Amino acid sequence: MTYYYFYNMKNILLLFLFFSGTINSQNNIPNNYFDNPIDIPLILSGNFGELRSDHFHSGLDIKTQQREGIPVYAPADGYVKRIKISHYGYGKALYILHPNGYTTVYAHLQKYSGAIQEYVKKTQYEKETFTLELFPDENQLLVKKGELIAFTGNSGSSGGPHLHFEIRDVSSRPMNPMLFGINISDTKKPIVNSVFVYPISEDSQINKSQNLVKLRLILQKNGSYKTENIFAYGKIGFGVSTDDQQNGASNKNGVYNIKTIYNGEEKFNVLFEKFSFAETRYLNRYIDYKYFKTNRIRVQKLFRQNNNPLSIINGNSSDGYITIEEGFTSVFTIEITDYKKNKTLISIPIKGKKQDIINPFVDKKNGDYIYADQATSITKGKFSVYIPANSLYENTYLNIEVKGDTLKVHEDIIPVHKNITITVDVSNYNESDLDKLYLGRINYKGEPYYNTTYRKGTKLSTKTRTLGSYVLVIDTTAPTIKPVNFSDKKWLNKNNTLKVKIEDDLSGISSYRATINGNFILMEYNYKKDVLTYDFDDNIILDSENNLKVIVVDNVGNNATFEATFFRKQS
Repeated sequence: MTYYYFYNMKNILLLFLFFSGTINSQNNIPNNYFDNPIDIPLILSGNFGELRSDHFHSGLDIKTQQREGIPVYAPADGYVKRIKISHYGYGKALYILHPNGYTTVYAHLQKYSGAIQEYVKKTQYEKETFTLELFPDENQLLVKKGELIAFTGNSGSSGGPHLHFEIRDVSSRPMNPMLFGINISDTKKPIVNSVFVYPISEDSQINKSQNLVKLRLILQKNGSYKTENIFAYGKIGFGVSTDDQQNGASNKNGVYNIKTIYNGEEKFNVLFEKFSFAETRYLNRYIDYKYFKTNRIRVQKLFRQNNNPLSIINGNSSDGYITIEEGFTSVFTIEITDYKKNKTLISIPIKGKKQDIINPFVDKKNGDYIYADQATSITKGKFSVYIPANSLYENTYLNIEVKGDTLKVHEDIIPVHKNITITVDVSNYNESDLDKLYLGRINYKGEPYYNTTYRKGTKLSTKTRTLGSYVLVIDTTAPTIKPVNFSDKKWLNKNNTLKVKIEDDLSGISSYRATINGNFILMEYNYKKDVLTYDFDDNIILDSENNLKVIVVDNVGNNATFEATFFRKQS
């Protein structure tokens, strides 16, 4: 047993006892400790463990009635241990540590409240920056249960107004908030979109095929599913595309538990209760990555392959594979459950039969063969690619080609776990142009998207965890800056804010700075709308005649300056 110490609100040293090891859904979780963080019906647009790009979703996305500014309350006593403000990711985020050792997290906020907001704004002006990461002392920003701490918003990489809410354990691992009594109404069974069978060994086959087979689902009267009979032989595995919907919303969210049973034995069990951030990228090993990139459908593989250490997979179950023998008839069952125990069953009748293959597996051995457990360096023309050991999950061929200033590193159908490094020799460019060059990944529109690029002499390099095409780009064009809600030499007495639009067509915005009469002003950057906003409530001392100056720098150092004069009566 391990002992942890925390200070309560009166600074009295308290002793808390935690059992070491894994906290599970049956023991040690206080399910009446935390109140709801917002005082509106809890309807979800996303739930815990949901499959996202390169990660599992670490909390609940609570709908906020398509608006911002809904009050957020502390669900229990605690203190603010961390504040992070960024243009992307969680946007404006708040972290509260509670005396029982758990931390609650609130993201995509519009703004903070009370003493928290004052502390943040004061620090932003002292440091003259919008983005911040702060770790207040444990006695600095104490909060009481039910105290107003923030307002919901749409900051950071948020696709619409909502509150992202997390509960993390003493080891900072996110846990399913529903385990703590956060109640979400749900009377709907999980939805099954599709079921697949994978031949695993060289002699495996399904319905005369050695390739992935999609099965036809037949809905039964009781709401369960049965697939068509399959003829199979050898070692095989199954995959499923499934979603869940809670009451009050049509969003397709994640399920809570998937279990498979064969001949009365549990073969595979994945439970979305807790994971660590260190393992979350292994989602790309868990899903059928190639199928997702090709069809935009995430198929959960109900078998554990090598290099898949995910803790959400029950270690007591087997690896999920089954072996079918000639003449053997059986049924494979997939059981999908949501947190409220609504359940959907899928029965797959199997007949063991070895047939003549009409759809053989073709192993395309094109390109360079990469051993996953070994570091590899490959040079093609003026480009080189360094692949660290264990960047890939399995040995594979990578087709790497160079055409002019473009490097093609296979295509984005193979997941990459660790950063690979791309380097290009730019000695054929003029010295004056070297700082204006960058490496960009060509996106689905065929446009180069800026990848953070470093220069050492005449070598440029970038790191990436996405295969695809990368191109050398030169950017000599400065950003543009335009006023949005005011004009030069006009009175702004009725304005609550100053807004300017900033754009950069190539490398993108790197930084900005704004002043009025030479004094720093805080402007919030909304990259989704390309707008900087200053709030006059910040009470920067103004004259009757005021000079606004905004400087914007792009990612290769091109800069633009905007200046305007405005008039405003002193309050």
